[in-house]
Amino acid sequence: MLDSKQIQQKINRIAYQILEDNIEEKEIILAGIWDRGYKLAVRLQKTLQEISDFKITLLRIDLEKQSSKLVAKTDLPENNWKNKVIILVDDVLNSGKTLAYGLGVFLNTPHKKIRTVVLVDRSHKIFPIATDFVGLELATVLKEHVDVIMDVEGEEDRVYLS
Repeated sequence: MLDSKQIQQKINRIAYQILEDNIEEKEIILAGIWDRGYKLAVRLQKTLQEISDFKITLLRIDLEKQSSKLVAKTDLPENNWKNKVIILVDDVLNSGKTLAYGLGVFLNTPHKKIRTVVLVDRSHKIFPIATDFVGLELATVLKEHVDVIMDVEGEEDRVYLS
């Protein structure tokens, strides 16, 4: 569905959208959901550093995705994102559960605004989650699976449907 060049084009477009949405900001937090969401956040950080002047702090969110309640850890303390713009990043939006849990990390902390980024939105939401910046919107059947390969040694970056 997407090769490495097309993935980078999507990342570039999303980076410009983030810049436009935050033109007055001095700092933003890119909060990537481990592991592919974090890899995407790293790529976004690199592109944003080339086109913007604001400080970009990377935050890693580790979620227990199979848990029926929010269980999450971050690699930075809460003071690092307090009263700042938070951009929550994941690779694929399926049901919305992962993004909902990711948002839960920030609900008890004051912030300026929270935006969401996904590379692929499958439009199968069960949770009331909206994406602000999307690389590719895709209508799939539930049996199909979207795989994102990024930064895997020996493999070319790609997005494919299986």
